[in-house]
Amino acid sequence: MKTADFEYSLPPELIAQQPPSARGLSRMMVVHVASGRIEHAMVADIGRWVRAGDLMVANNTRVIPARLSGKRTDTGGRVELLLLEERNDGTWDAMYHASTPARNGIMVRFGGGGWVGEVLEKSNTGRVRIRFNGGAVGELLSLHGVMPVPPYIKRQQDSPLVGMDKERYQTVYARMDGAIAAPTAGLHFSNELLESLKRSGIGWCEVTLHVGPGTFRPVKTDNIEDHVMEPEKYEIREETADLIRRTKQSGNRVVGIGSTTVRTLEAVAAQRDELVAASGRSSLFICPGFRFRVVDAILTNFHLPRSTLLMMVSAFAGRDLVLRAYSEAISLKYRFYSYGDCMLLI
Repeated sequence: MKTADFEYSLPPELIAQQPPSARGLSRMMVVHVASGRIEHAMVADIGRWVRAGDLMVANNTRVIPARLSGKRTDTGGRVELLLLEERNDGTWDAMYHASTPARNGIMVRFGGGGWVGEVLEKSNTGRVRIRFNGGAVGELLSLHGVMPVPPYIKRQQDSPLVGMDKERYQTVYARMDGAIAAPTAGLHFSNELLESLKRSGIGWCEVTLHVGPGTFRPVKTDNIEDHVMEPEKYEIREETADLIRRTKQSGNRVVGIGSTTVRTLEAVAAQRDELVAASGRSSLFICPGFRFRVVDAILTNFHLPRSTLLMMVSAFAGRDLVLRAYSEAISLKYRFYSYGDCMLLI
């Protein structure tokens, strides 16, 4: 298929710039895959379609405040880093943004001078390997790091919304540090909604996939099959794999909360031909023609045109139905992307 087959036009005013006043207040489009029927509800009503015995599976990765602003020690020029992942030797891979390109040996001062980063290696893709001196990087991020909300969410550096992002651009069940973007379908759940679903007999378990730049890397190839995903770290524990297997065997449904959860489950099942406890790195690209082995329903936000996320949703529900649902969402002024509304594909 062509990347252009996944194009649609979105009015900019429908890109959500902040979340609703409370979790659970977003709208939810319900898309019945077999019949093509579309309903409209609120995410707090999800228990009307997910029944007792079904199992919700979510991604418990925790977003780190990975965006840092600093100044070069030689020129005073401003540098922005997006920390991607810590290596075993304590250095970090990062995206480097400045008015002049990075070069080996550049020193950047952060946090009013308490920390200095040295660029050890650079690549042609804007990435660097950097070593921090002067204190623990976790403390630096806690004091001076900013949540790495996507660029389509506009933020002024001194906006009070920057502080709000530290709470709301994080799921209530996040506990495994390592992501540079939130698994946004999970942002809709409050603790109260989770407890209500559990009281209704709906199961809950978690996997971990640390969302990296690969999830959002744009598809630049004409043919979608030529796109290559960047690998991301994942883990599925034995108790989670066992619960999912038992749910499937009993004839109940596995509901994937978000695209990253779906990719984690389906990557392991595709590699092993069954779902088992596993950890590693996945570069699975789910696009039309993919055979789903684990998930029976998906809760997901509305995604960017031409994105791998839109292609994954189309693989599950069919491109024509998904684009029709998106057209209806636009006409009804649903809110799009990370802080926006969601759809339940069943």
